[in-house]
Amino acid sequence: MIQYIKSLLYIAFMVVSVILFAFAILVIFWSPYSWRYRVAQAWCGLQLWVLKHVLGLDYVIEGRENIPPDPCVVYWKHTSSWETFLTLLMWPKQCWVLKQELTFIPIFGWALRLIEPIAINRRGGRSAVRQVIEKGGKKLREGCWINIFPEGTRVAPDATKRYGISGALLAKETNTLILPIAHNAGDLWPRHSILKRPGRIIVRIGPPIDGADMEPEQINLAAQAWIEGEMERISAAYRRRRER
Repeated sequence: MIQYIKSLLYIAFMVVSVILFAFAILVIFWSPYSWRYRVAQAWCGLQLWVLKHVLGLDYVIEGRENIPPDPCVVYWKHTSSWETFLTLLMWPKQCWVLKQELTFIPIFGWALRLIEPIAINRRGGRSAVRQVIEKGGKKLREGCWINIFPEGTRVAPDATKRYGISGALLAKETNTLILPIAHNAGDLWPRHSILKRPGRIIVRIGPPIDGADMEPEQINLAAQAWIEGEMERISAAYRRRRER
């Protein structure tokens, strides 16, 4: 019951804080991108700090040695809202590929536009894919890491969906690596649940995938096989710890 109360208080805090920080970004809309980006980073860092020190929800990152020196396309498993906080803190400069509807949300969405994501219409078909390739290529040349949730939506930790092709095409056309990342945030921050469980989220970074000699579909299959395999191992270890 105490954890539920803490979780409810955290949700209230998250809503209030995102409004305040979004307003801050809107107020400095005229400023250099780096200023707006730092405000967004500060908000994400604050969320992770509160989750750790109030709810007991910590994390550890494994496989940092696999991070390439140059920006690349990053495939994240999407099981909760938690991983969206971490993406902004992982790279010195990053760009999300996300659904266009998020940018229509008053205040939050307006501020989100100022962080310059690649906002796509998921019903756009080929035009949406072309948008990712064109804008993503430009962002990569500017030194941005491109964060993609290849399944396009949140899924349970033990489930998977077909990976979208745009990230693989972007990597192929720009001769860029794909960096796969698995984690079990969804075990501690379940979808459609108020409860945020205490514990440690495992974030595991895999070896980069070089798709130079692969078709985009093969790139996705290789990324999905690694991510889903690691997801199963991480979640299984978490379940064993809970049962002790």
